[in-house]
Amino acid sequence: GAQHTAAPESEVQIEKLFAILRDRTGVDFTDYKPNTVLRRIERRMSVQNIDSLSDYVKYLQYSQDETRILFKEFLIGVTRFFRDTEAFEYLSNEVIPELFANRNRQTPIRIWVPGCSTGEEAYSLAILCREYMERSGQYREVKIFATDIDREALETASRGIYQEGALADIGTERLQ
Repeated sequence: GAQHTAAPESEVQIEKLFAILRDRTGVDFTDYKPNTVLRRIERRMSVQNIDSLSDYVKYLQYSQDETRILFKEFLIGVTRFFRDTEAFEYLSNEVIPELFANRNRQTPIRIWVPGCSTGEEAYSLAILCREYMERSGQYREVKIFATDIDREALETASRGIYQEGALADIGTERLQ
């Protein structure tokens, strides 16, 4: 007959961990990058001085605080202004001119940034649109919608206030 191999113990534990997070936060991390997830779990285990994954999962079951901390840990956004240079150049040269070209002047241009983290990407797009309008003389209303599952990150994005270090990538001209 067919042979059934049991999932490795660590996979079973990770599934339990995801189930706890899903129940308590409503967010399913199953499709997150396995390496990232494991790094963040290992970091929390180390902070809590817990050696085995199954012990950590047991700890999670009893600790609402740890669940909240791990949840935040999974949501840590890695972002900065104009983070992926090639992608932003492509947007600037190919996509944005196209958005403006195929549109009635009265129709606002709408852009959605899902998973916006602390908003750097959304502001980068706004800057590109502004630059295009100034270059081409084609002014339109531009609305950028930015959403994220992390409420605190979204609040940071809404404020639009960043440390000087975060602005270093932008360059003085764009910053103006």
